[in-house]
Amino acid sequence: MTKRSDTLETVLLVVEILRRIPRKPHWTTASQLHEQLTNCGFNRDLRTIQRQLEMVSSQMDIECNNTAKPYRYRWLEHTQGLAVSYLTAQESLLLRLAQEHLRDLLPAHLMRAMKGLFEQANRTLGPGGTAKLEREWPGKVRVVATSQPLLPPKISPPVFEQVSEALYGNFWLWLDYENAKGRSSEIKVMPLGLAQQGSRLYLVCRYPDYDNERILALHRMRSAKASTLTFTRPSDFDLATYDDKGNFGFGDGSQVYLRFQITEIAGHHLQETPLSRDQQIESAAPGWLQVSATVVDSALLDRWLRGFGADVQAIEKSDVEPTDAVRDADDIPPAS
Repeated sequence: MTKRSDTLETVLLVVEILRRIPRKPHWTTASQLHEQLTNCGFNRDLRTIQRQLEMVSSQMDIECNNTAKPYRYRWLEHTQGLAVSYLTAQESLLLRLAQEHLRDLLPAHLMRAMKGLFEQANRTLGPGGTAKLEREWPGKVRVVATSQPLLPPKISPPVFEQVSEALYGNFWLWLDYENAKGRSSEIKVMPLGLAQQGSRLYLVCRYPDYDNERILALHRMRSAKASTLTFTRPSDFDLATYDDKGNFGFGDGSQVYLRFQITEIAGHHLQETPLSRDQQIESAAPGWLQVSATVVDSALLDRWLRGFGADVQAIEKSDVEPTDAVRDADDIPPAS
């Protein structure tokens, strides 16, 4: 394959820079663009990006705020910026769905880096575009609630940005945190994972000198600041395994052997969607089923059982070996 010339490489670099320069009221800097381009595979030094920005801002409708360093750049008001037809209708649809459903699960800087792509996808799927069937698709699919829907709690954008950046870069994180009882603490944590549960976001973390995990609600974080100090991510932690053990179920992660009786009508779905791999269903009294399974004991399990009302009876639980998980604990150790 023929190697691309330096001229073509420079042209592609300039195009990528122009695509990432935001419109009013947002600004970007050479350092921010350098980081985005490095993530995209453009291995150029910061000075090269600065030179290209100086050139394009002098030749195109790009505003440069040079009143203080670092200089900031954006397209002038009423300009269209640069739209390059890289995205097909199908790619635009995937980006639209990703923007809608993953906005709280991606690092803030990656969402900013993809802003130009999201805008291009929205233009492709807009009323003036030709992608009629793709434009209609988001109205044909929906993620529906499995319980009473609630409005999401308010999360401070600066808090989310600092939390996601600390999680992304393996930085220690300083928090001003207020727990469910209204007790505030200034704490230092090692961010390990971010989980969305219904309308809420939770940070899985560890405290200094502790080897067990805690779960903190992002909406209870009054302030957050990512440190410049990194940590080595624990090799014994895996977010998927942590979830599989039921730690997001408002419990301590301990398992129980559950037995209960349920009416045939109410329990029919358990034959299609079992509680666990070892679930057993047998006939009980006429019109009733006997169900047994090893499950994680939690408030969610109890709530689920209560939801059947009189259709569930004879509930029994036998203990299984517990774990040491803690959820939003009140015994927050002092910050080091």
